[in-house]
Amino acid sequence: MKKILLLAPLVLLLVFVGCKKIDKLLTFNVDVTQSVTIPGYFVGAQLAPVSVTTKSEDSFRNNKTSRDKVKDVYLDKMVLTVTNPSGANFDFLEKINVYINTPGDNNKILLANLQAVPLSTNIINLEPTKVKLDEYLKSDKYELTVETKLRGFSPTEFTVRSDATFRVTASPL
Repeated sequence: MKKILLLAPLVLLLVFVGCKKIDKLLTFNVDVTQSVTIPGYFVGAQLAPVSVTTKSEDSFRNNKTSRDKVKDVYLDKMVLTVTNPSGANFDFLEKINVYINTPGDNNKILLANLQAVPLSTNIINLEPTKVKLDEYLKSDKYELTVETKLRGFSPTEFTVRSDATFRVTASPL
């Protein structure tokens, strides 16, 4: 009986370490890129939600899993880049919050933000939240809503590309 009591913690440790290694083997990234043309803006203007087709089922299949086996999804990084007009930057933007929801559902949550956008740059790295995003990436589409605090106005339209990387862990069963 004493041997069983002594071996039990060892067995639990081996199971725990083994599960961590299996999770690492079943973890992969899903990259989603979306470009949006934004019309001229003014202080207080809000953008309409942007619909994003995830194509996540293809990524799941390429990583030998399926939607029903995905157990953990987190945003790893989100980068915004002004791509047009040439030479444009984010000087108009003071802060930004990006929210995610699935169309038709009341499940909007904060995805990423940046509270102090630096001047004179056309690329910004948003800070991802630590919330689980399983239901959003398993969906065929999700919507992004942006709330901003602007520094000024511009009559010129511009294009912003969003590059998001989601870290996905699938279940082996």
